Amino acid sequence: MIAVKQAFGCVYRPMPVLKDKRRVLISRAILTALGRPWKGTYKRTERPNFIEANNLAEFVTKELEDVLEPVEYVSKRGQRTLGYRAELLPLVCETYVKARNAGVLNARQLPVANQAEILLKALSKVGIIGLVDEATGYQEVRERDELQRILAAYVSPVYLPITERIPIEFFKEMFRVWDWPWPTDGVSWKGPLGPRYAGKLIRQIIYENLPPGVLDELDRKNPPNKKWQRRRRMQELLTSEIGRPHVEKLVANMTLLFRLSDTKADFWRQYRRAFNREPPQLELRLMVEGSDA
Repeated sequence: MIAVKQAFGCVYRPMPVLKDKRRVLISRAILTALGRPWKGTYKRTERPNFIEANNLAEFVTKELEDVLEPVEYVSKRGQRTLGYRAELLPLVCETYVKARNAGVLNARQLPVANQAEILLKALSKVGIIGLVDEATGYQEVRERDELQRILAAYVSPVYLPITERIPIEFFKEMFRVWDWPWPTDGVSWKGPLGPRYAGKLIRQIIYENLPPGVLDELDRKNPPNKKWQRRRRMQELLTSEIGRPHVEKLVANMTLLFRLSDTKADFWRQYRRAFNREPPQLELRLMVEGSDA
C-alpha cells in the first residue's frame, strides 16, 4: 500500500471524486504511477500519452478502450480539467505486462512494465477505488454516507406505535436460565442482578447486535433520565420495514439459545459460538472462574 501511495505522489492529491461518485485520475498521476517522467506537456494522439506507443496497440483490450474516453470536470480551483476513470489504471498496467511478456517492449519501456506489475500486485489487495478514496480523504465521506443509509433503514424519524412486543416465551426462558423467580409480581429485587438487569441484558444481546451506529442513534434520540429511565421503548424508534424485523429475528434466536441452555455460562458459550462475540466482561470473568452465575 505504501509503495502504491508513493507511486502516485499522493502529496499532490491528483485524484478527485466527482459528484456522481466517479473517481478520476489525471494523466500526470497515471504517468507518475507507472514511473514515467512528467514533461509538462504531451502532444495529443489517438490514445492517451500513457498508452500511445505503437507496440502496445495489439494488447489494448476492448475493456480498456471502453474507459479511454477522457472525463472533463471542474477542479477545486475552478479550472476545466481532463482526467480518466480510475478503473483505467489496472487495465493499463495489464497492457504493459502482457506486452513485456510477449517480448515486444524496448529497453525504455521495460522499467515501466516492471513498475506496472508491482502496481497490479498492490492493487489486487487494495483496489483502485479504495486507493483513490483514501488518497483523497473520500473514504471518511463514504463511511459517513454508509452510516446514514444504515440509520435511515433502521431508525424511524418519528415514533411509531408498537403492536408487537417481545414474546413472553423469551422472558420465561431468560428468567429460567438466570434463575430468577417467575412470575415476578410481589417480589422485591435487590442488587444489580435481577429483573432490573433484564433490561441491560436485552440491550446487550439484542440491540448491540444491530449494525454499528444504530444503538448509538437510538440512545441519542431516546436518552435515559437521571434514574436511567427512557421516555420511549426502543422499538418505537425502529422502522417497520427493517429495524423491527431484525429485532424480532434476534429475539427468536436468543429464545432458542435460552432453550438450549441450563445456566448463564451455558448461554454465553452458545452466544459466543452463534454470534462470534464475546460476552460482557462481568459474565466472561464469571465463566473463566468456573461459576454458572
